[in-house]
Amino acid sequence: MDNKDYTNEAVELLKQLISTPSVSREETDAANILADFIEKCGLPCERIGNNLLVREELDEEKPTVLLCAHIDTVKPVSTWTRDPFTPTVEGDRLYGLGSNDCGGGLVSMLQAYRCLRGKTTKYNLVYLASCEEEVSGQNGFSLALPHLPKIDVAIVGEPTGMQPAIAEKGLMVIDGIAHGKSGHAARNEGVNAIYEALDDLVWLRDHQFRKKSLLLGQTKMTVTVLNSGTQHNVVPDECRFIIDVRPNEFYQNEYLFNFLQKHMKKCELKARSFRLSSSHIPVGHPLVQRCIKMGMVPFGSPTLSDQALMPFPSFKLGPGDSARSHSADEYICISEMANAIETYVSLLANS
Repeated sequence: MDNKDYTNEAVELLKQLISTPSVSREETDAANILADFIEKCGLPCERIGNNLLVREELDEEKPTVLLCAHIDTVKPVSTWTRDPFTPTVEGDRLYGLGSNDCGGGLVSMLQAYRCLRGKTTKYNLVYLASCEEEVSGQNGFSLALPHLPKIDVAIVGEPTGMQPAIAEKGLMVIDGIAHGKSGHAARNEGVNAIYEALDDLVWLRDHQFRKKSLLLGQTKMTVTVLNSGTQHNVVPDECRFIIDVRPNEFYQNEYLFNFLQKHMKKCELKARSFRLSSSHIPVGHPLVQRCIKMGMVPFGSPTLSDQALMPFPSFKLGPGDSARSHSADEYICISEMANAIETYVSLLANS
């Protein structure tokens, strides 16, 4: 088989996956389809929940590269102008939910693994199709992690236009609450919880963290949800809000949370999790340097991926455009998939 054959197979497989709804935590049917394809290709497939792990005998003298992409999708938005679960090819474009994020990377990586199988390279290769990536679920990459062999570096197949994203912002979601005392709005009584929260909300709006990343810019925090009150004539005794925090590589989530707590005058904060940290890989890493020699340009990505859960070096490199992700009429270009297969093979075969 040549690159064209592998690409055609990848397109047909992706069509099947698009036709099979695989919203996060509902990936079973799509995982079945992918597992069947893997087994028909004669590859060993270990199933860990809905995560699929492909690995063969490893040479202990070689470093091991993990090729990782996710099966699951977000829910389709209401503005789709076509059926998101009906794969449609128009010219070079394959339309369908999850085609870009990240079905194109998922199937292209698998085909590259097959192309490289049996060839002499500097690396052992391991392939993982993960689930629950879009919700950072406990049954996704975290469940598969203990089953992985020792990984030296991972390539994550998120849509990056086949340019290496060597840094990625993290995520921390914080719930905030300010307390007041209810009373009748017509009389001068009660303590308005909204007013209690105001100074803290303004500080959250205006504060800028000092350490700015060349790749990721500033650590950003945004109040995205605010809820308070029961009706117009009752002074609210509670004001709840949510803070979306996107740290660059200079700040750990635990540090940021403690820092925010110290600056709150009236509000109480509670972090939902500290597990989704910022990640980065040195530009001097051999695979990154190989990317540069092949004409690629490293950059920093603001979007989250399974990288946040990886305790080893990693970078994103995949077909498609991140701007198409989570949007109506999502698509991947067939030529992008063909280029991805060829690029992965060249990157890993000749490194």
